[in-house]
Amino acid sequence: MKWQGGRRGGNIEDRRGMSGGQKLTLGGIGGVIVLIIGLMMGGDPGQILSQMQQGGSTATAPDTYESSPEEDKLMDFADVVLASTDDVWTGVFKANGQTYPKPKMVIYREGTETQGCGFGQSQFGPFYCPGDHAVYLDLSFNRELTQKYGAKGEFALAYVIAHEVGHHLQNVFGVLEKNNAMRAKLSEREYNKISVMTELQADFYAGVWAHHVKNYSNIEITYQDIMDGMQAASAVGDDHLQEQAYGQSNPESFTHGTSEQRAYWFKKGYETGDLQAGDTFNDPSLQ
Repeated sequence: MKWQGGRRGGNIEDRRGMSGGQKLTLGGIGGVIVLIIGLMMGGDPGQILSQMQQGGSTATAPDTYESSPEEDKLMDFADVVLASTDDVWTGVFKANGQTYPKPKMVIYREGTETQGCGFGQSQFGPFYCPGDHAVYLDLSFNRELTQKYGAKGEFALAYVIAHEVGHHLQNVFGVLEKNNAMRAKLSEREYNKISVMTELQADFYAGVWAHHVKNYSNIEITYQDIMDGMQAASAVGDDHLQEQAYGQSNPESFTHGTSEQRAYWFKKGYETGDLQAGDTFNDPSLQ
């Protein structure tokens, strides 16, 4: 992936010099998304809920923080990738007579307060908070991608960022609000299906971004990058994560989709480049 020299958007808030802890809340879609991500990453449901509902609160205060050369590079990389998603989606929206509202990215360390999703923690992985219109990322997740999940290449992190921006698109289109309203009306098993469709659509949007990069952005993506993206999508499939953690998987508890499904929808987005081809909610194979 050739990204050095790519445009930097600068729409990043660096909170790595802040630390502290506050409880996570379950209010709204943001809390649901944070919980789902925690479960996806192999977290214990009881422990996660306990942290979100009963965690104590301490004040957040500035710390002295010195970034390493590795983190500096990752920060630049995240900035370039986010800017490329801005360029792609601005172009795609403009072609359809619309204006794209750009999200911001918050880079933090260990934990940080959000405006609409309670207290986010790095152990839950990257997440998007609809109330903030922001993607939250702890740069240490890049090591987890390679060491814990076996994802290869720089493009793996680019895929993750593009996936979270995919949730931003769903927020813009009203999908997240609609799904959150359905939650109280459905059983856990039924809502898990909705969650899977939501996540697979975000994978699809990540693929659409990759398709259009050459048209709207000055970074370059190779065929090997796409393979790395598919491998990264596969690495965070529910079946793979559950088998890693528990030695077996339970399809009824899936919230993000199988490894095969995640790779398939990312690839479909890349091959079609067409937003209209990503209606996971009406795909017969996901019903």
